[in-house]
Amino acid sequence: MQHPARPPADVAPAAVALVERLRARSLRVHCITNAVAQNFTANVLLAVGALPSMTLSPQEIGGFVAGADALLVNLGTFDAERRAATEIAVAAAAARDIPFVLDPVFIERSAARAEFARALLARGPKVVRLNHAEFTVLAGAEPSRAAAQAFAREHASVVALTGALDMVADGARIVEVANGHALMAKVTAMGCAGSALTAAALALEPDPLRAAAAALLMLGVAGEIAAERAQGPGSFAVAIIDALYRLTAQDITARAKVT
Repeated sequence: MQHPARPPADVAPAAVALVERLRARSLRVHCITNAVAQNFTANVLLAVGALPSMTLSPQEIGGFVAGADALLVNLGTFDAERRAATEIAVAAAAARDIPFVLDPVFIERSAARAEFARALLARGPKVVRLNHAEFTVLAGAEPSRAAAQAFAREHASVVALTGALDMVADGARIVEVANGHALMAKVTAMGCAGSALTAAALALEPDPLRAAAAALLMLGVAGEIAAERAQGPGSFAVAIIDALYRLTAQDITARAKVT
């Protein structure tokens, strides 16, 4: 999974290319996600040109995943239906070499959820997108550059550690993305949408670190643009979808804060 070292400045051009390729491809992303996040996540994917699907039916999810370009597994709603669907979906993705993103939501609040997340981690997600509390549980260490790199090396997965400053690590390289706005934390499913965008990026970009960093950069820049138009969290949720739909190469190049 290691790639030749590249300067962080490579991420902004990767995000520009990602915007253009997403709109040209209409690729499919199957999402197993939080019940309250499904609508917003689907609309974010549609805004960038991707096609979401979200069935959980054990009779059909294997076929949906087999026909998709990427898979998102989000543990936000941890019920028996989603657990069963996840087992089928991850197996179908492995059989077709379809990349998947693991988003271990709220594992700091549930031992059973954390155990399931560890089992999924062993199934080879290309990217694990998580916040600081979730990282602490899954890694057994406080978030830091060194801890993120060690975790990525141990599990051969890219770590996308999100917060006020997003950190993306693959065990050899690390990228920090400082784009975004405080209103992003006031809208439910924003992290889920970031994970879905990361899954879409993985379908187009073979380097998982570049894919994750570019997706988070896209979302962060869109958040900044949306905040300039929004009156509060409600209008912001609409505005960020519009901003993703209208996102340009100039927006990314002018606003990128990548180190």
